[in-house]
Amino acid sequence: MKPGMVPPPPGEESQTVVLPPGWQSYLSPQGRRYYVNTTTNETTWERPSSSPGISASPGPHRSSLPPTVNGYHASGTPAHPPETAHMSLRKPTGDSQNLGSSSPGKKQSKENTITINCVTFPHPDTMPEQQLLKPTEWSYCDYFWADKKDPQGNGTVAGFELLLQKQLKGKQMQKEMSEFIRERIKIEEEYAKNLAKLSQNSLAAQEEGSLGEAWAQVKKSLADEAEVHLKFSAKLHSEVEKPLMNFRENFKKDMKKCDHHIADLRKQLASRYASVEKARKALTERQRDLEMKTQQLEIKLSNKTEEDIKKARRKSTQAGDDLMRCVDLYNQAQSKWFEEMVTTTLELERLEVERVEMIRQHLCQYTQLRHETDMFNQSTVEPVDQLLRKVDPAKDRELWVREHKTGNIRPVDMEI
Repeated sequence: MKPGMVPPPPGEESQTVVLPPGWQSYLSPQGRRYYVNTTTNETTWERPSSSPGISASPGPHRSSLPPTVNGYHASGTPAHPPETAHMSLRKPTGDSQNLGSSSPGKKQSKENTITINCVTFPHPDTMPEQQLLKPTEWSYCDYFWADKKDPQGNGTVAGFELLLQKQLKGKQMQKEMSEFIRERIKIEEEYAKNLAKLSQNSLAAQEEGSLGEAWAQVKKSLADEAEVHLKFSAKLHSEVEKPLMNFRENFKKDMKKCDHHIADLRKQLASRYASVEKARKALTERQRDLEMKTQQLEIKLSNKTEEDIKKARRKSTQAGDDLMRCVDLYNQAQSKWFEEMVTTTLELERLEVERVEMIRQHLCQYTQLRHETDMFNQSTVEPVDQLLRKVDPAKDRELWVREHKTGNIRPVDMEI
Protein backbone atom coordinates (compact mmCIF):
# COMPACT_ATOMS: atom_id res chain seq x y z
CA MET A 1 0.00 0.00 0.00
CA LYS A 2 1.37 3.44 -0.93
CA PRO A 3 2.16 5.91 1.86
CA GLY A 4 -0.87 7.94 2.83
CA MET A 5 -3.28 5.32 1.55
CA VAL A 6 -5.62 3.65 4.01
CA PRO A 7 -7.94 0.65 3.59
CA PRO A 8 -11.65 1.42 3.15
CA PRO A 9 -13.64 1.48 6.37
CA PRO A 10 -16.40 -1.07 7.03
CA GLY A 11 -19.40 -0.63 4.80
CA GLU A 12 -17.35 0.68 1.86
CA GLU A 13 -16.37 -2.55 0.20
CA SER A 14 -17.59 -1.17 -3.11
CA GLN A 15 -14.91 1.52 -2.92
CA THR A 16 -12.22 -1.11 -3.45
CA VAL A 17 -13.03 -1.15 -7.17
CA VAL A 18 -9.97 -0.08 -9.17
CA LEU A 19 -9.91 3.71 -9.71
CA PRO A 20 -9.34 5.27 -13.14
CA PRO A 21 -5.73 6.16 -14.00
CA GLY A 22 -4.40 9.20 -12.13
CA TRP A 23 -6.80 8.97 -9.19
CA GLN A 24 -5.93 8.10 -5.58
CA SER A 25 -8.18 7.54 -2.58
CA TYR A 26 -7.68 8.97 0.92
CA LEU A 27 -9.62 9.25 4.19
CA SER A 28 -10.40 12.54 5.92
CA PRO A 29 -9.82 12.83 9.69
CA GLN A 30 -13.54 12.17 10.16
CA GLY A 31 -13.24 8.88 8.29
CA ARG A 32 -14.88 10.07 5.09
CA ARG A 33 -13.32 8.99 1.81
CA TYR A 34 -12.33 11.52 -0.83
CA TYR A 35 -10.39 11.32 -4.13
CA VAL A 36 -7.49 13.28 -5.63
CA ASN A 37 -6.52 13.38 -9.29
CA THR A 38 -2.71 13.52 -9.23
CA THR A 39 -2.64 14.84 -12.80
CA THR A 40 -5.19 17.68 -12.63
CA ASN A 41 -5.06 18.19 -8.83
CA GLU A 42 -8.85 17.89 -8.69
CA THR A 43 -10.39 16.84 -5.37
CA THR A 44 -13.87 15.35 -4.95
CA TRP A 45 -15.99 13.35 -2.54
CA GLU A 46 -17.51 11.26 -5.33
CA ARG A 47 -15.58 8.23 -6.53
CA PRO A 48 -14.49 8.92 -10.14
CA SER A 49 -15.82 6.65 -12.84
CA SER A 50 -14.06 5.25 -15.87
CA SER A 51 -16.86 6.74 -17.96
CA PRO A 52 -16.58 10.56 -18.21
CA GLY A 53 -19.44 12.46 -16.62
CA ILE A 54 -20.75 9.46 -14.63
CA SER A 55 -20.24 9.33 -10.89
CA ALA A 56 -19.52 5.88 -9.55
CA SER A 57 -20.70 6.57 -6.03
CA PRO A 58 -23.72 8.46 -4.75
CA GLY A 59 -23.12 11.26 -2.32
CA PRO A 60 -24.05 14.77 -1.23
CA HIS A 61 -23.01 17.92 -3.01
CA ARG A 62 -19.27 18.34 -3.31
CA SER A 63 -17.57 19.68 -0.22
CA SER A 64 -14.20 19.15 1.31
CA LEU A 65 -13.09 17.20 4.34
CA PRO A 66 -9.32 17.40 3.80
CA PRO A 67 -6.44 15.21 4.84
CA THR A 68 -3.91 16.07 7.48
CA VAL A 69 -1.54 18.83 6.42
CA ASN A 70 1.35 20.61 8.09
CA GLY A 71 1.01 18.51 11.20
CA TYR A 72 -2.72 19.17 11.51
CA HIS A 73 -5.79 17.81 9.80
CA ALA A 74 -7.01 20.84 7.86
CA SER A 75 -10.67 19.97 8.33
CA GLY A 76 -13.31 20.98 5.85
CA THR A 77 -15.65 21.07 8.85
CA PRO A 78 -14.85 22.20 12.36
CA ALA A 79 -13.90 18.71 13.55
CA HIS A 80 -17.36 17.15 12.98
CA PRO A 81 -19.44 16.42 9.87
CA PRO A 82 -22.19 18.98 9.06
CA GLU A 83 -24.90 16.79 10.51
CA THR A 84 -23.33 17.24 13.98
CA ALA A 85 -23.04 21.00 13.33
CA HIS A 86 -19.67 21.55 15.02
CA MET A 87 -21.13 20.61 18.39
CA SER A 88 -24.05 18.56 19.62
CA LEU A 89 -26.92 20.92 20.23
CA ARG A 90 -29.87 19.70 22.24
CA LYS A 91 -32.95 21.77 21.60
CA PRO A 92 -34.34 23.11 24.88
CA THR A 93 -37.18 21.17 26.44
CA GLY A 94 -39.13 21.47 29.62
CA ASP A 95 -36.54 19.47 31.49
CA SER A 96 -34.74 22.02 33.67
CA GLN A 97 -31.69 19.80 34.00
CA ASN A 98 -30.81 20.34 30.32
CA LEU A 99 -31.44 24.07 30.21
CA GLY A 100 -28.36 26.24 29.92
CA SER A 101 -26.00 23.28 30.09
CA SER A 102 -23.42 22.49 27.46
CA SER A 103 -23.86 19.21 25.66
CA PRO A 104 -21.13 16.52 25.85
CA GLY A 105 -20.56 16.97 22.12
CA LYS A 106 -19.59 20.57 22.60
CA LYS A 107 -17.12 19.72 25.33
CA GLN A 108 -15.57 17.01 23.23
CA SER A 109 -15.26 19.37 20.25
CA LYS A 110 -13.45 21.92 22.41
CA GLU A 111 -11.03 19.28 23.69
CA ASN A 112 -10.28 17.63 20.36
CA THR A 113 -9.96 20.72 18.16
CA ILE A 114 -8.06 23.98 18.06
CA THR A 115 -8.75 27.06 15.96
CA ILE A 116 -5.94 28.92 14.22
CA ASN A 117 -6.82 32.06 12.27
CA CYS A 118 -10.48 31.05 12.17
CA VAL A 119 -9.62 27.61 10.73
CA THR A 120 -10.48 24.53 12.79
CA PHE A 121 -7.83 21.81 13.17
CA PRO A 122 -7.80 18.61 15.22
CA HIS A 123 -5.78 19.00 18.42
CA PRO A 124 -2.18 17.73 17.95
CA ASP A 125 -2.52 15.49 21.01
CA THR A 126 -5.64 13.74 19.76
CA MET A 127 -5.21 13.60 15.98
CA PRO A 128 -4.50 10.25 14.32
CA GLU A 129 -1.38 9.49 12.30
CA GLN A 130 -0.61 12.27 9.85
CA GLN A 131 -1.84 11.75 6.31
CA LEU A 132 -0.50 14.01 3.56
CA LEU A 133 -1.77 14.62 0.06
CA LYS A 134 1.69 13.81 -1.29
CA PRO A 135 3.39 11.81 1.46
CA THR A 136 6.50 11.02 -0.60
CA GLU A 137 7.14 14.64 -1.62
CA TRP A 138 7.71 17.98 0.08
CA SER A 139 4.70 19.39 -1.70
CA TYR A 140 3.37 22.93 -1.34
CA CYS A 141 -0.13 21.56 -0.75
CA ASP A 142 0.87 19.93 2.55
CA TYR A 143 2.93 22.49 4.45
CA PHE A 144 1.49 26.01 4.09
CA TRP A 145 -1.85 25.99 5.89
CA ALA A 146 -0.91 27.95 9.01
CA ASP A 147 0.56 31.44 9.25
CA LYS A 148 4.19 32.17 10.09
CA LYS A 149 5.72 34.94 12.16
CA ASP A 150 7.90 37.35 10.24
CA PRO A 151 11.61 37.48 11.19
CA GLN A 152 11.11 40.74 13.10
CA GLY A 153 8.27 39.23 15.10
CA ASN A 154 6.01 42.19 14.35
CA GLY A 155 3.28 40.17 12.67
CA THR A 156 2.42 37.06 10.75
CA VAL A 157 2.50 36.08 7.10
CA ALA A 158 -0.04 33.68 5.67
CA GLY A 159 1.39 30.41 4.40
CA PHE A 160 -0.11 31.05 0.97
CA GLU A 161 1.49 34.51 0.94
CA LEU A 162 4.89 32.86 1.42
CA LEU A 163 4.28 30.78 -1.69
CA LEU A 164 3.30 33.85 -3.68
CA GLN A 165 6.43 35.67 -2.50
CA LYS A 166 8.54 32.73 -3.68
CA GLN A 167 6.84 32.78 -7.08
CA LEU A 168 7.34 36.53 -7.49
CA LYS A 169 10.97 36.21 -6.32
CA GLY A 170 11.47 33.48 -8.94
CA LYS A 171 10.07 35.82 -11.58
CA GLN A 172 12.47 38.55 -10.43
CA MET A 173 15.44 36.16 -10.52
CA GLN A 174 14.46 35.18 -14.04
CA LYS A 175 14.35 38.86 -15.04
CA GLU A 176 17.81 39.45 -13.53
CA MET A 177 19.18 36.44 -15.40
CA SER A 178 17.86 37.97 -18.61
CA GLU A 179 19.59 41.26 -17.76
CA PHE A 180 22.82 39.36 -17.07
CA ILE A 181 22.69 37.74 -20.51
CA ARG A 182 22.02 41.16 -22.04
CA GLU A 183 25.23 42.47 -20.47
CA ARG A 184 27.04 39.43 -21.84
CA ILE A 185 25.69 40.26 -25.28
CA LYS A 186 26.97 43.84 -25.01
CA ILE A 187 30.43 42.56 -24.14
CA GLU A 188 30.39 40.21 -27.13
CA GLU A 189 29.27 42.99 -29.48
CA GLU A 190 31.92 45.37 -28.21
CA TYR A 191 34.56 42.68 -28.44
CA ALA A 192 33.56 41.87 -32.02
CA LYS A 193 33.67 45.55 -32.94
CA ASN A 194 37.18 45.94 -31.52
CA LEU A 195 38.41 42.78 -33.27
CA ALA A 196 37.07 43.98 -36.63
CA LYS A 197 38.73 47.38 -36.12
CA LEU A 198 42.04 45.80 -35.18
CA SER A 199 41.99 43.53 -38.22
CA GLN A 200 42.12 46.66 -40.44
CA ASN A 201 45.21 48.02 -38.70
CA SER A 202 48.18 48.59 -41.06
CA LEU A 203 50.88 47.75 -38.53
CA ALA A 204 53.52 45.38 -39.93
CA ALA A 205 51.74 45.40 -43.28
CA GLN A 206 55.10 45.50 -45.13
CA GLU A 207 56.29 42.18 -43.80
CA GLU A 208 57.36 39.99 -46.76
CA GLY A 209 57.73 36.36 -47.69
CA SER A 210 56.06 33.40 -46.02
CA LEU A 211 56.12 35.20 -42.66
CA GLY A 212 54.29 38.12 -44.27
CA GLU A 213 51.61 35.72 -45.53
CA ALA A 214 51.20 34.26 -42.03
CA TRP A 215 50.95 37.74 -40.56
CA ALA A 216 48.26 38.74 -43.05
CA GLN A 217 46.33 35.58 -42.09
CA VAL A 218 46.58 36.54 -38.41
CA LYS A 219 44.88 39.83 -39.19
CA LYS A 220 42.24 38.11 -41.30
CA SER A 221 41.55 35.64 -38.49
CA LEU A 222 40.63 38.59 -36.28
CA ALA A 223 37.97 39.65 -38.77
CA ASP A 224 36.67 36.07 -38.91
CA GLU A 225 36.62 35.86 -35.12
CA ALA A 226 34.73 39.16 -34.95
CA GLU A 227 32.07 37.66 -37.20
CA VAL A 228 31.83 34.58 -34.97
CA HIS A 229 31.26 36.71 -31.87
CA LEU A 230 28.63 38.81 -33.63
CA LYS A 231 26.72 35.67 -34.51
CA PHE A 232 27.13 34.42 -30.94
CA SER A 233 25.66 37.66 -29.53
CA ALA A 234 22.74 37.50 -31.96
CA LYS A 235 21.92 33.91 -30.96
CA LEU A 236 22.22 34.79 -27.27
CA HIS A 237 19.59 37.46 -27.80
CA SER A 238 17.12 35.35 -29.75
CA GLU A 239 17.62 31.98 -28.04
CA VAL A 240 18.39 32.91 -24.42
CA GLU A 241 17.71 36.52 -23.41
CA LYS A 242 14.40 37.04 -25.23
CA PRO A 243 12.76 33.76 -24.06
CA LEU A 244 13.78 34.49 -20.46
CA MET A 245 12.33 37.99 -20.69
CA ASN A 246 9.07 37.00 -22.35
CA PHE A 247 8.30 33.89 -20.30
CA ARG A 248 5.03 34.53 -18.42
CA GLU A 249 4.76 38.24 -19.20
CA ASN A 250 1.48 38.43 -17.24
CA PHE A 251 2.78 36.32 -14.36
CA LYS A 252 2.67 39.10 -11.75
CA LYS A 253 -0.87 40.07 -12.73
CA ASP A 254 -2.02 36.46 -12.51
CA MET A 255 -0.40 36.06 -9.09
CA LYS A 256 -2.18 39.16 -7.78
CA LYS A 257 -5.49 37.82 -9.01
CA CYS A 258 -4.82 34.51 -7.31
CA ASP A 259 -3.76 36.25 -4.10
CA HIS A 260 -6.93 38.33 -4.00
CA HIS A 261 -9.08 35.26 -4.54
CA ILE A 262 -7.54 33.32 -1.66
CA ALA A 263 -7.57 36.42 0.55
CA ASP A 264 -11.28 36.91 -0.14
CA LEU A 265 -11.94 33.32 0.87
CA ARG A 266 -9.97 33.84 4.09
CA LYS A 267 -12.00 36.98 4.87
CA GLN A 268 -15.24 35.11 4.23
CA LEU A 269 -14.02 32.31 6.48
CA ALA A 270 -13.23 34.78 9.26
CA SER A 271 -16.65 36.39 8.87
CA ARG A 272 -18.39 33.02 9.09
CA TYR A 273 -16.38 32.13 12.17
CA ALA A 274 -17.37 35.41 13.84
CA SER A 275 -21.01 34.64 13.06
CA VAL A 276 -20.66 31.22 14.68
CA GLU A 277 -19.21 32.74 17.85
CA LYS A 278 -21.93 35.37 17.94
CA ALA A 279 -24.66 32.76 17.48
CA ARG A 280 -23.08 30.56 20.17
CA LYS A 281 -23.19 33.45 22.66
CA ALA A 282 -26.78 34.24 21.70
CA LEU A 283 -27.77 30.61 22.31
CA THR A 284 -26.10 30.65 25.73
CA GLU A 285 -27.99 33.78 26.69
CA ARG A 286 -31.31 32.35 25.50
CA GLN A 287 -30.75 29.11 27.39
CA ARG A 288 -29.77 31.01 30.52
CA ASP A 289 -32.88 33.17 30.25
CA LEU A 290 -35.10 30.13 29.77
CA GLU A 291 -33.53 28.36 32.74
CA MET A 292 -33.96 31.40 34.97
CA LYS A 293 -37.62 31.83 34.07
CA THR A 294 -38.28 28.16 34.58
CA GLN A 295 -36.67 28.21 38.01
CA GLN A 296 -38.60 31.32 39.00
CA LEU A 297 -41.83 29.67 37.99
CA GLU A 298 -40.99 26.49 39.96
CA ILE A 299 -40.25 28.34 43.22
CA LYS A 300 -43.08 30.77 42.57
CA LEU A 301 -40.90 33.89 42.78
CA SER A 302 -42.56 35.29 39.70
CA ASN A 303 -46.00 35.41 38.18
CA LYS A 304 -44.66 34.30 34.82
CA THR A 305 -47.20 32.35 32.90
CA GLU A 306 -46.70 29.17 30.92
CA GLU A 307 -46.96 31.29 27.79
CA ASP A 308 -43.87 33.23 28.85
CA ILE A 309 -41.99 29.95 29.27
CA LYS A 310 -43.07 28.79 25.82
CA LYS A 311 -41.95 32.09 24.33
CA ALA A 312 -38.51 31.80 25.97
CA ARG A 313 -38.26 28.20 24.79
CA ARG A 314 -39.06 29.21 21.20
CA LYS A 315 -36.37 31.89 21.31
CA SER A 316 -33.86 29.38 22.67
CA THR A 317 -34.78 26.88 19.97
CA GLN A 318 -34.45 29.58 17.30
CA ALA A 319 -31.03 30.53 18.67
CA GLY A 320 -29.95 26.89 18.43
CA ASP A 321 -31.17 26.72 14.82
CA ASP A 322 -29.34 29.96 14.02
CA LEU A 323 -26.13 28.51 15.44
CA MET A 324 -26.49 25.35 13.36
CA ARG A 325 -27.10 27.47 10.25
CA CYS A 326 -24.02 29.61 10.97
CA VAL A 327 -21.91 26.49 11.54
CA ASP A 328 -23.09 25.05 8.23
CA LEU A 329 -22.15 28.28 6.42
CA TYR A 330 -18.75 28.20 8.17
CA ASN A 331 -18.25 24.59 7.06
CA GLN A 332 -19.03 25.53 3.47
CA ALA A 333 -16.62 28.48 3.56
CA GLN A 334 -13.83 26.37 5.08
CA SER A 335 -14.48 23.60 2.56
CA LYS A 336 -14.27 26.07 -0.33
CA TRP A 337 -11.09 27.61 1.07
CA PHE A 338 -9.52 24.18 1.47
CA GLU A 339 -10.33 23.13 -2.09
CA GLU A 340 -8.97 26.37 -3.52
CA MET A 341 -5.84 26.12 -1.38
CA VAL A 342 -5.10 22.58 -2.57
CA THR A 343 -5.78 23.39 -6.21
CA THR A 344 -3.87 26.68 -6.18
CA THR A 345 -0.82 25.45 -4.26
CA LEU A 346 -0.47 22.50 -6.60
CA GLU A 347 -0.71 24.90 -9.54
CA LEU A 348 1.99 27.12 -8.01
CA GLU A 349 4.13 24.02 -7.56
CA ARG A 350 3.65 23.12 -11.22
CA LEU A 351 4.52 26.67 -12.32
CA GLU A 352 7.70 26.64 -10.23
CA VAL A 353 8.82 23.34 -11.75
CA GLU A 354 8.03 24.75 -15.20
CA ARG A 355 10.03 27.93 -14.51
CA VAL A 356 13.09 26.06 -13.24
CA GLU A 357 13.02 23.64 -16.16
CA MET A 358 12.65 26.49 -18.67
CA ILE A 359 15.65 28.36 -17.22
CA ARG A 360 17.69 25.16 -17.11
CA GLN A 361 17.01 24.50 -20.79
CA HIS A 362 18.01 28.03 -21.84
CA LEU A 363 21.18 27.96 -19.77
CA CYS A 364 22.02 24.69 -21.46
CA GLN A 365 21.44 26.48 -24.76
CA TYR A 366 23.86 29.18 -23.59
CA THR A 367 26.60 26.66 -22.85
CA GLN A 368 25.97 24.96 -26.18
CA LEU A 369 26.35 28.26 -28.03
CA ARG A 370 29.48 28.95 -26.04
CA HIS A 371 31.01 25.63 -27.08
CA GLU A 372 30.12 26.31 -30.71
CA THR A 373 31.74 29.76 -30.50
CA ASP A 374 34.92 28.24 -29.12
CA MET A 375 34.92 25.71 -31.94
CA PHE A 376 34.47 28.41 -34.61
CA ASN A 377 37.16 30.55 -32.99
CA GLN A 378 39.51 27.62 -33.20
CA SER A 379 38.73 27.23 -36.88
CA THR A 380 39.74 30.85 -37.56
CA VAL A 381 43.30 30.26 -36.34
CA GLU A 382 43.87 26.96 -38.11
CA PRO A 383 44.92 28.65 -41.39
CA VAL A 384 47.37 30.73 -39.38
CA ASP A 385 48.89 27.58 -37.90
CA GLN A 386 49.25 26.06 -41.34
CA LEU A 387 51.06 29.10 -42.74
CA LEU A 388 53.31 29.37 -39.69
CA ARG A 389 54.45 25.80 -40.24
CA LYS A 390 55.45 26.75 -43.79
CA VAL A 391 57.58 29.73 -42.83
CA ASP A 392 61.05 29.14 -44.39
CA PRO A 393 63.67 31.86 -43.79
CA ALA A 394 66.07 30.40 -46.37
CA LYS A 395 63.45 30.37 -49.07
CA ASP A 396 62.35 33.88 -48.15
CA ARG A 397 65.96 35.05 -48.37
CA GLU A 398 66.41 33.47 -51.79
CA LEU A 399 63.31 35.12 -53.13
CA TRP A 400 64.21 38.45 -51.69
CA VAL A 401 67.80 38.28 -53.02
CA ARG A 402 66.63 37.35 -56.49
CA GLU A 403 64.35 40.36 -56.51
CA HIS A 404 66.67 42.90 -54.99
CA LYS A 405 70.22 41.78 -55.91
CA THR A 406 72.65 44.45 -57.26
CA GLY A 407 75.41 42.24 -58.70
CA ASN A 408 77.44 39.15 -58.00
CA ILE A 409 81.10 40.42 -58.68
CA ARG A 410 83.15 40.40 -55.54
CA PRO A 411 86.01 42.91 -55.00
CA VAL A 412 89.67 41.67 -55.32
CA ASP A 413 92.80 42.67 -53.52
CA MET A 414 95.05 45.40 -55.02
CA GLU A 415 98.53 44.42 -56.28
CA ILE A 416 101.75 46.57 -55.89
